[in-house]
Amino acid sequence: MAGLGKRMRPHTLTVPKPLIPIAGKPIVQRLVEDIAKVLSEPVEEIAYVIGDFGKEVEESLCSIASDRGITSRVYYQLQPLGTAHAILCAAPSLSGKVIVAFADTLFRANFKLENNCDGVIWVRQVADPSDFGVVKLDKDGVITDFIEKPKTFVSDLAIIGIYYFNNGQNLKNELQYLVDKNIVVNGEYQLTDALQNIKNKGMKLRTSQVEEWFDCGNKEATLQTTKRILELSPPDELILPDAEIVNSIIIPPCFVGHHARIENSILGPFVSVGKHTTIKNSIVSDSIIQRYSYIENIIIHNSIVGNHTEFHGNSSEVNIGDYTSLYR
Repeated sequence: MAGLGKRMRPHTLTVPKPLIPIAGKPIVQRLVEDIAKVLSEPVEEIAYVIGDFGKEVEESLCSIASDRGITSRVYYQLQPLGTAHAILCAAPSLSGKVIVAFADTLFRANFKLENNCDGVIWVRQVADPSDFGVVKLDKDGVITDFIEKPKTFVSDLAIIGIYYFNNGQNLKNELQYLVDKNIVVNGEYQLTDALQNIKNKGMKLRTSQVEEWFDCGNKEATLQTTKRILELSPPDELILPDAEIVNSIIIPPCFVGHHARIENSILGPFVSVGKHTTIKNSIVSDSIIQRYSYIENIIIHNSIVGNHTEFHGNSSEVNIGDYTSLYR
């Protein structure tokens, strides 16, 4: 999660994209929880690969692990040298059983991870594979090829960005080989090259299919993912007990966080409101309003409003970053 998150600006100017909340939880927290659900044994350590985001961000990340009784480490990728290089930055953690996950992807799955092979790559069947990296399988379900954005049809099994390795040392060795030999594509070290080398050495890589795959790469995708997560969430977990709903209508599903206040307003459907945020005399739908913000006299939809933001006046669709004051 070391990228700059340019497609999610202005919200990634102050925090990395994976800490943006989806229905009250940061994307990366949801990812950790989703992965833990499909494992047959407990997670021992979470290693975060980040840029220079500051101490507060690092503490937030480490608390996601510590709140679950898991140790954590933070590693840094300070140059954009590709996915293989990013993972190699966490070399001390690449031992034993390892899962690698790109932290802007969420998923829904109904399986337990089978660890009876050298590795598993999680995939989703897609209608148009030309926009994705895909895998090709033999008759026994073993991966034979990795193809990046195929121009002609070879497979519709898209790689979603989550990988399991039975022995992290094997992965580390192949990543180090790419760096030592300076094997790059467009100036970056690619994970698929390491996977191809693992396969070429006779190790078996298989796939597990997820039921749904949610992208959080830009504003529209994040709003769509929020909508789906709200639909899937138990209703009794969405309006937190200490939230104040005063003379207002909530059209479900909506999430309202700790000590948030909704007053003389219509909220929903598909709205996520962060903790300690106030919405007054407003109509809000299909939107994310983050923490410690104050919203008054607005009508918005399909919008994201950042943390510690004050917004007054009528509008229709906005995308406002943190620590902003806007009056119309």
